[in-house]
Amino acid sequence: MKSSRLVTILLLLQTRGRMTAAALARELEVSVRTVYRDVDALAAAGIPLYGDAGHRGGYRLLDGYRTRLTGLSSTEAEALFLTGIPGPAAELGLGRALSAAQLKLRAALPRELRAQADLMRSRFHLDAPGWYARNAEVPFLPRVADAVWRGRVVEVRYRRWKEPTDVERRLRPYGLVLKAGRWYVVAASDPERPPRTYRVDQILGLTVTDEECVPPAGFDLAAHWEQAREDFRARLYRGQAEVRLSPRGVTRLNADDAAAVAAGGGPDPERDGWTRAVLPVESPEHAVAAYLALGTDIEVLGPPELRTLIADTAAAVAAQYAVRSAGQR
Repeated sequence: MKSSRLVTILLLLQTRGRMTAAALARELEVSVRTVYRDVDALAAAGIPLYGDAGHRGGYRLLDGYRTRLTGLSSTEAEALFLTGIPGPAAELGLGRALSAAQLKLRAALPRELRAQADLMRSRFHLDAPGWYARNAEVPFLPRVADAVWRGRVVEVRYRRWKEPTDVERRLRPYGLVLKAGRWYVVAASDPERPPRTYRVDQILGLTVTDEECVPPAGFDLAAHWEQAREDFRARLYRGQAEVRLSPRGVTRLNADDAAAVAAGGGPDPERDGWTRAVLPVESPEHAVAAYLALGTDIEVLGPPELRTLIADTAAAVAAQYAVRSAGQR
């Protein structure tokens, strides 16, 4: 709607400063001609908006001009109250700040939007960690977050999984990521090297230095994280297994295996209702544990070594229970 677009232009110029018509058009996903018409409409409404020509030109608001207009729709107000997850905010040391911000936002909303936002909070609760995941202690998280925010190099004592386990590192933190209830800091040990991912709960000691650091030009935290996830999966899954799955077995797959079935075009049932699929394998040991958990809802067809390993493991389990049962008679 045009009225919503006009409010968006006004808020963009208020928060970002000078913007060209082309930049506004990209942000609003409209034509440049539409931006010209909208800017004319704002000027006609008395908004102190000016356009500068030239290479460094663009539209801007008169210095000092501010609007109290939020332009929030009912859906936007509801979404804002869903973004404040209290657990992570408290871990970052922002619990009270989040509560205060939500209180101020609620007070500023019109009565009808306030009622919608209250209803949203009463009907929806976001709990990020998995069911059986225990929240790890992250005593250094607020200080890591402060270093990220202020752009300061940190010196840490870090525990990793391989020997030597406890190491000293000097890191340039570029961003924090919360994934499945666990905090990670994306940081580089040297400005010339690509950043790596470190678990914040594995930091055993931390000193924030006065040395400034900034992310490399063009660094995008979200894009880096997505690429890091893909690289991790590529390193993690080094093999494949051909399997048959019962209809119930398909529904019991973990997320990565389910994604592999979906990527193959989705389940393609055979005459007996079972489905053939090729699943990623981290290692034979992990595959045995995962596939035995599915019981008779899965049959491993290959590679032969994995099929034999699962058969031998199942036979050993059966023999162990047979011996115990015989001893109890």
